[in-house]
Amino acid sequence: MDPQGWTTSPEAQSLHDGAIIIDGLQTSLWGRPIFEEMRAGGITAVNVSTVLWENFVEGIGYVSMWKRFLRENADILAPVKTVADIHAAKAAGKTGIILGWQNTSPIEDKLDYVEIFKDLGVNIMQLTYNTQNYSGAGYLEEHDSGLTGFGREVVAEMNRLGVLCDLSHVGDKTSADTIAYSRAPVCISHILPRALHDVKRNKNDDLFLACAEKGGLIGLSLFAPGLKAGNDATVEDVLDAMEHVIGLVGFDHVGIGTDFSLDRPRPSDWLLWANRDKGTARKLTEFGNVKINKPAGIRRMTDLPNMTGRMLARGWGEQNVTRILGLNWLSLFDRAWTPTA
Repeated sequence: MDPQGWTTSPEAQSLHDGAIIIDGLQTSLWGRPIFEEMRAGGITAVNVSTVLWENFVEGIGYVSMWKRFLRENADILAPVKTVADIHAAKAAGKTGIILGWQNTSPIEDKLDYVEIFKDLGVNIMQLTYNTQNYSGAGYLEEHDSGLTGFGREVVAEMNRLGVLCDLSHVGDKTSADTIAYSRAPVCISHILPRALHDVKRNKNDDLFLACAEKGGLIGLSLFAPGLKAGNDATVEDVLDAMEHVIGLVGFDHVGIGTDFSLDRPRPSDWLLWANRDKGTARKLTEFGNVKINKPAGIRRMTDLPNMTGRMLARGWGEQNVTRILGLNWLSLFDRAWTPTA
């Protein structure tokens, strides 16, 4: 039993321990305590996506930081550039680190920079973060005019090189345009359904359907403001949201993207920076300085077996549960990380 009073059956724990478990996005306070918690929670691979407003030089600094983390924590972490690297991490009892961004700001206005960062191991790029950039609009931009001409070139280059495009913080029109234009499947890595709680941060069912129809994946997040129960939510509320999306697109197009920002206090300099346009301009949300709980039963990575147990308790079956835990992400990576002609 965990401190919140949730229990995990031996059968669920066994399934969890044997499964490949992929977290579609985290922005936690990186360091040895978090890396050890990844192992304790059984995470096989995670998209460590904390780039928000950085430019090219700062993007290079992010890659350098992770090179150091990987070198200094090689006993429990492993770099991921391919699907084979994820399997190898599982076999070695390590957590695979997938370098990702929540903005394409580090490429600035230079299309060639996409290839440079792909070569450095950045395998996932969210097209925009909250507001307008060269490629399109975020969900908090006052007017979403859609995917720009340069944005089409960026998406085409990501397809060519095998970089997975993420649309989580992207505006509805820009998201729809990107799904339609991309030759490769895309993801919405950390999201909740607007049909269950009508807030701008969530996405509508039409976008979920369009994403899945092109072979993409929707990662359900633990972000309390996106759940109707808010800070009173539990893991069951998260699974209700997941069940809604499964009803739309089926089990093959759903995964987990926790959106954990563990050990980052609210307020903190990083979160206040994250919640300003471009990091320095107007405040976009209050999320950086208000209390936000993760849902009861799934508040830390060590609680992930609770989610596995509750999915099994809903009768989803072991095969579907293992798909949601990680196999669907693996399938998407296999297709999206393969360069197109």
